[in-house]
Amino acid sequence: MVVIYNTLTGKKERMKPPKPGRQKKPLRLFVCGPTVYDYSHLGHARTYLAFDTIVNYLRHREFLVFYLQNITDIDDKIIERAVEERKNPKELAVFFEKTYYQDMKSLGIKSVNKYERASDHIQEIQSQISRLFKKGYAYQTKNGVYFSVKKFKNYGILSRQNLDELRHGWRIEPDLEKKDPLDFALWKFIKPNAKELFWPSPWGDGRPGWHIEDTAIAEAIFGKLQYELHGGAIDLKFPHHESEIAQAEAISGKKPYVKIWLHTGVLLVEEEKMSKSLRNFITIRDFLKRHPVAVMRVAFLRHHYRSPINYNQGFVIQAANALNSILEFLSKLNLIKKNGAVGSMTREKIETAKKEFYAKMDEDFNTPEALAALFKLIGGFQSQIQSLNKKEAALIKNTVVKQLRILGVKPPSSSMPPNIRSLIAARERIRAKREFSRADHLRKKIETLGYMVEDTPMGPVAWKKMVPDYNQ
Repeated sequence: MVVIYNTLTGKKERMKPPKPGRQKKPLRLFVCGPTVYDYSHLGHARTYLAFDTIVNYLRHREFLVFYLQNITDIDDKIIERAVEERKNPKELAVFFEKTYYQDMKSLGIKSVNKYERASDHIQEIQSQISRLFKKGYAYQTKNGVYFSVKKFKNYGILSRQNLDELRHGWRIEPDLEKKDPLDFALWKFIKPNAKELFWPSPWGDGRPGWHIEDTAIAEAIFGKLQYELHGGAIDLKFPHHESEIAQAEAISGKKPYVKIWLHTGVLLVEEEKMSKSLRNFITIRDFLKRHPVAVMRVAFLRHHYRSPINYNQGFVIQAANALNSILEFLSKLNLIKKNGAVGSMTREKIETAKKEFYAKMDEDFNTPEALAALFKLIGGFQSQIQSLNKKEAALIKNTVVKQLRILGVKPPSSSMPPNIRSLIAARERIRAKREFSRADHLRKKIETLGYMVEDTPMGPVAWKKMVPDYNQ
């Protein structure tokens, strides 16, 4: 049984994995994608890697999942950035959309079934606004079309706040003509002489508001305004997700709009949220210039997807050290040459570790505890590695690698470049002559090339080190 924490109810919802081939319709998941006006940063990576892990695990547990992600390519931030750089807003958005896909590929994210641009769904957006007018939820001012929050009785259901608390506690869209400060834009009229994207509409030339983009895309792709899973970063809970619920339920009259809401915790830098607006972000591509993608994945997996993370050097170093431990263990398993069958104790240890791993992942995708179960398995065999035979070593290695792959971590190749193999062989010949000073010199040379060497009774073991270089 897979248990998922639902932000909407504040409770954990149980989902029974289907029998293979018995699930008739896929679970539909919508995750809020990026606003494409700059390079993607680690805050984005935190959210999209989390949902990549969640979707891959659900699929591993035999759930069919259709994963849809939107691309916000119409937004004030895009227009402002285009004005700053004297570029066409559409060209700017297209450029950063391409860089986003490149970054997702670099992270190894392949779980998304479909990406949809807001600009490709203007017709659906206008259709939803028209229906909101007919049902009495929309009204027009000289600046645009707005949603009347007062008319939707459940506004605040997701953030668990009443309207008065929301009015005083949140930054809201300014417009003196709005009926209520909380009312949000469905359609923004083009400003006189402004160089911005716009489309004709029954109410006037303009562009869509932020919240209506997602409900329109969801209805267009999923076929109706009711589905199973919606995800995003926790800072989108209000007003974005709250407003999505209001729009969708006002149009369809069906509740709930989404059965289960999942939210990822924020990524902090010196206790402030990492964001483009604060200019305190590290781009995904800059991080990957210095560290393997496996380090980033393990760094995030060490924290529960709902927990906030404070980014610092320790965040990366601890992940790198964890990976080093895994690679060292796998490298030692490769040295085992003794023949024999898999012992009952070995098999029992592996099965116990696997059950613990799945139990932790089933409990709201508890990746830090799942990693702990994996390291418990490694630790259990580390001290007795010399007593293992080849078949046992292969079974243990396959188990470790499979669990890493379930978590989205692809261990770096254990194969060595020819120059490293030559240095290790030369060092072994020198050690055999008991010339330990020269052997130490060669060890240091190997380490400067990015590889670790450890001498064991079974022979030298070497692996590519994951420790980051902070001098770059």
